[in-house]
Amino acid sequence: MQGPLSGNPPAPVGWNWDHSYTRLPEIFFTPTLPTRVPAPGLAILNRPLAGALGLDAGALEKAADIFAGNEIPPGSEPIAQAYAGHQFGNFTNLGDGRAILLGEHLAPSGIRSDIQLKGPGRTRYSRGGDGRATLGPMLREYIISEAMHALGIPTTRSLAVATTGEEIFRNEFLPGAVLTRVAASHIRVGTFQYAAAHEDLPALTALADHTLKRHFPELAGSGTRYFDFFEAVMDRQASLIARWLCVGFIHGVMNTDNMALSGETIDYGPCAFMDDYDPETVFSSIDRYGRYAYDKQPQIARWNLARLAETLLPLFHEDQNIAIDLANDALGSFEARFQAYWLLGMRSKLGLFTAEKEDAALVQELLDWMHANHQDFTNTFRSLSSASSIAEPPFIDAAFLAWHEKWTARLGRQPATTAEVVEKMRAHNPVVIPRNHKVEQALDTAIKGDLTVTHRLLEILTNPYADSAPPEYTTPPPQGGAAYQTFCGT
Repeated sequence: MQGPLSGNPPAPVGWNWDHSYTRLPEIFFTPTLPTRVPAPGLAILNRPLAGALGLDAGALEKAADIFAGNEIPPGSEPIAQAYAGHQFGNFTNLGDGRAILLGEHLAPSGIRSDIQLKGPGRTRYSRGGDGRATLGPMLREYIISEAMHALGIPTTRSLAVATTGEEIFRNEFLPGAVLTRVAASHIRVGTFQYAAAHEDLPALTALADHTLKRHFPELAGSGTRYFDFFEAVMDRQASLIARWLCVGFIHGVMNTDNMALSGETIDYGPCAFMDDYDPETVFSSIDRYGRYAYDKQPQIARWNLARLAETLLPLFHEDQNIAIDLANDALGSFEARFQAYWLLGMRSKLGLFTAEKEDAALVQELLDWMHANHQDFTNTFRSLSSASSIAEPPFIDAAFLAWHEKWTARLGRQPATTAEVVEKMRAHNPVVIPRNHKVEQALDTAIKGDLTVTHRLLEILTNPYADSAPPEYTTPPPQGGAAYQTFCGT
């Protein structure tokens, strides 16, 4: 590891560091310093997030050295975290190969957040990688995570993107960058798999107790706290995946190391939003068999949770058979949990305040029509979100007209006015999402040194439910173009 970093001390910005993770057994982390870069520069700063964290945005504007890794904030204790993971179903020991956790910042509100640098150089876990990142993918994570936040979906966020003055080779030379990620924590299913793989029960227990205290403190005193903890994690994941599906989001790489136990969306490498509704949509270039397709995400979440349950069996019960029965019973409830959250979201998208037995069939009939007619997922739901669309069908198609008649009859069986229905729909059906072609346009111009397109896109995405978005941000890409692909290892 390199020696202490030198240079002028950073301006005071309000950091309030704690390091509860480093009080875990040492198998879970390795002290690691970022690698110096030749020319730090600040590409973008998330001023609203800085304010929410209780940090001085003005001082952060001058903190490119911190965001690029050349300076370490006083009080931080940088580490690389160790974890494992099933990647496309194959178990691997991993760890932060190109990420360094500076520590946990305690905001004036009392909220504890991990502050992590992504792309600051090699660590013990780099496995032959260079530990670096490039500007386009780091801005991509910034854009998509902020869009998810604006949509009300639990997510990690991005505080800043710094340039490094380096050229990083990724099939071609590209400008280097470092992202500063803010997360409730970086504890993953893979973190528990790492402890289980070491067959270290005290370490596993310490990790479980730490995660309980950090994310589920209300369960800490329960005599069945570890099982209750698993059920709480499962519930958060069921809710999260349902929210993804309700906005047409496809994560793209739901490996167990990318499932955060906090219930936040994490890792925005090969993710994308669906345009035309197709349940089998896949964007990731390496997901050749559709393991992580749009409609497969709930079952993959359950598969990942089964892997978590396997690690927790010794904590569920001293009798392994009883522990397995407990885990299987809990996992058996996941589908119903997910369906309840998904249907709740879909009812909101259709302006339904009450529940009826046939609601799921009503939703599925609309989705099937959208699929058969290549209709845009986001725009179809938004087009229904007006009094005029309730009174007069927005699409002249026999199948749609039949569905519309069922829908309006269903609306008539609930104690809600048309105005209340429209208000609910407009609050749950976004006008804008990060359209893939608009994101790529922003990244292409940013790589060339112009971030004005990026800033404009972020401005639009901050208000996803507002009707003020220009048509260019709501229009799907032209039909007939090349299929959109995303890439891992960004």
